[in-house]
Amino acid sequence: MTVRWPAEAIWEQVAPLLPGFTVEILPQIDSTNTELMRRARAGRPEPILLVAERQTAGRGRLGRDWQSDTDAGLSTLTFSLGLPLQPADWSGLSLAVGLAVVQSLHPALKLKWPNDVWLDERKLAGILIETTSVGDLRYAVIGIGVNLLPRAADGLRTPPAALVELLPVANAPSTLEAILPPLVRAVLAFEHQGFGELRSAFHARDLLYGREVLCTDGTTGTARGVDAGGALLVHTAGGLQKISSAEVSVRPLAANPSKDL
Repeated sequence: MTVRWPAEAIWEQVAPLLPGFTVEILPQIDSTNTELMRRARAGRPEPILLVAERQTAGRGRLGRDWQSDTDAGLSTLTFSLGLPLQPADWSGLSLAVGLAVVQSLHPALKLKWPNDVWLDERKLAGILIETTSVGDLRYAVIGIGVNLLPRAADGLRTPPAALVELLPVANAPSTLEAILPPLVRAVLAFEHQGFGELRSAFHARDLLYGREVLCTDGTTGTARGVDAGGALLVHTAGGLQKISSAEVSVRPLAANPSKDL
């Protein structure tokens, strides 16, 4: 089945914000993030949206796989945004990206620190951010994968959710067009303002707030939101702890969060 992508409509909205911006759609690739990192390291740090109808070696956070289907991208949307970025402080970028995604899709969606998109107790979308130096520039690649249709939970740590549960007519092209322009604006705003001003908005979508959590570094306690730099705050028996390492994963222990302060 041929997918009609809104490449021109997206370009018209984004090009005024990112001079030199291009949109590229590929039927298949190993990983959109891997490809843009290859290009950047080869001296091609242009702003670009790269969409793959199928990924054969998609990657998630902490080295996990993110596989897309074989049906021309109709069940999963996978894409990467690459652009030069020079924020004064990179802390909180992944949270700003996740916030842009949920705000552009549906009010029912929540964020599990640092940037997974969840519906109820299931994962709907994942985000992987990588950076590399290109001369004096720092180049960021923001990869996003969204489950559009229900998929099997085989081999997955977290049961998957599907966007059609909230938006029955959702498809890959319409979802991409909904996410991309707000995402670009959010990333550019983060470059100039940082994460601090987004803290309250993040708390409004915070899946973990008030819940008992277990971190892979052994920390346990009650999640209390994030600080101005995007670090997760966990109230433990030994006091308030900050979790900021990208190598730490956090799992909620209770199904029914308490919002009490």
